[in-house]
Formats: sequence, structure tokens, C-alpha cells
Amino acid sequence: MKQVICVKWGTAYGADYVNRLYGMLTRHVTGDFRLVCLTDNKEGIRPEVDAYDLPELGCEWPKKSMGKWRKLVMWGSDLGPTTGLTGPVLFIDLDSVLVDNIDGYFTHGHPDDVVLARNWAKPMQKLGQTSVFRFPVGKYPHIIAQFRADPQGVADRYGFEQHFVTASVPGGIKFWPPTWTRHFRLHCMPPFPLRYFVSAKLPKGAKIVTFPGGPNPSDVMVGRWTQDLPAHESPWEHFKGTFGKGVKNRWRHLTRYVRPVPWIAQYWRE
Repeated sequence: MKQVICVKWGTAYGADYVNRLYGMLTRHVTGDFRLVCLTDNKEGIRPEVDAYDLPELGCEWPKKSMGKWRKLVMWGSDLGPTTGLTGPVLFIDLDSVLVDNIDGYFTHGHPDDVVLARNWAKPMQKLGQTSVFRFPVGKYPHIIAQFRADPQGVADRYGFEQHFVTASVPGGIKFWPPTWTRHFRLHCMPPFPLRYFVSAKLPKGAKIVTFPGGPNPSDVMVGRWTQDLPAHESPWEHFKGTFGKGVKNRWRHLTRYVRPVPWIAQYWRE
């Protein structure tokens, strides 16, 4: 059986994100699969999803760090006994959009490989990006152990959880084929200023579109970068808003325009 895991904590994503992921898996996975969700709130998650309490980080949270360090709990030796997961499992971020069959993610490489998307924001550094990655359950508990031993030191050195994982896997990580996992901002959106006139495109050969660092699929679907901006805003209205009184970073506001993306609604649904 194909195994998938996700993590939901805090208020950024509701149960509907988990349920959408399950729905997308039913359309883009061949045969039986199991979705496990580690969460601090099981309310509203559909019963077909196996929801478990999200383990505690087990140490003090690093100060002044943007890293998603809570994801490191999946490397713990207790994940298998707690959830029944064994062997390779595929992690998918809740703000990912599945757009084609993903069977290849379960068989690519060796079962003991740790396979990540390439960090396309820094392609020359051979860093991994953990929006979509596969790992063997319980094989590398030293990753979370090393973090717990010196969380602030790890955060200061690596900055992000995915950089720490990249550096901590014995023998090194592997990457998915380059066309499979696409970064929405870098691979789908036209560059500024073309994005004022051309909508984001779905790249040929893509299987999963990820949204690291935003915007969120729920926002780009209706043509806005963040929830505090109006939906379906015209290019002219957004341009004028750049010079409004409440705008602190005008260049950032000017470049953060996205036209509505209808194909997101087509694929990102329960």
C-alpha cells in the first residue's frame, strides 16, 4: 500500500486542506493508499484519514528562526510504532496541488533513499526542499536527536529545516526528476511585470505544484497574493494601491500581483 503523511498544526491551515489532499490522492494515486495526518486538532478531518496527535518538538523552539522545525518530528523513532507506518512514506505539504498521477513518487530510486524536491530558489547549492519528500520511516532518528541536542545552534547554522535535513542524511539526499515538482512562484508565474497581463501557467510534465513561502493556492485561485488583499483585483487597482497610505514596502506590493488561476480550482478540490 502506498503511504502518504502530512502535518497540520496551528491555525494556518484547516481540516479542509487535509480533506482536499485526500481527495486529490484518490484521483492521482493508482490502487490503495493510506493518508496519515499528524495534527494538534483532528476536528473536521474526514474519517478516511488516519489522524494522530502531533508529537511535541521535544526541545525549546529556536529564537528568531523561520524554519518549519516541527516537521522534524517525522524523523523520530516513535513514528512507526505510533502510526503503523513502515518503509518509505511520502510527505506532502498541505498547500500543495496535485495535478497528475503521482505513482512515480513511491517507486523512484531505492526504498531507503531520502528524496526531495530541489530548492529551486537556490539551484546551484544542491539544497533540498521539503514540500514533497520521501523518507524511510525510523531509519534516521539522529536527525531529530541532533536538533534536540542544540536547537538554537542548528537553527543559527542552517536557518531552515530543509537545509538541515539536506546536510544530515548519510550518503546525501536524492532529487525528484526536475519536471515533477514545480514551484508556483518560480515555474508557473510570469515574471514581473508580465504577471499583470498573463495568468500563471501549469508547466508541462508537472505532477505536483508547491507553494513554499506563498502565495497560498486559496488566494491565487481568486487573484490575490494574501488574504488581506481584495479578490479579483484589476491590474490598475493593484498598481494604484501601491501608493496607498498603508503600504510600507511599495516595491513588494507592486510585484506581488497575480491574476486569477482557474486551473488551481480544477485540481485543488476534495
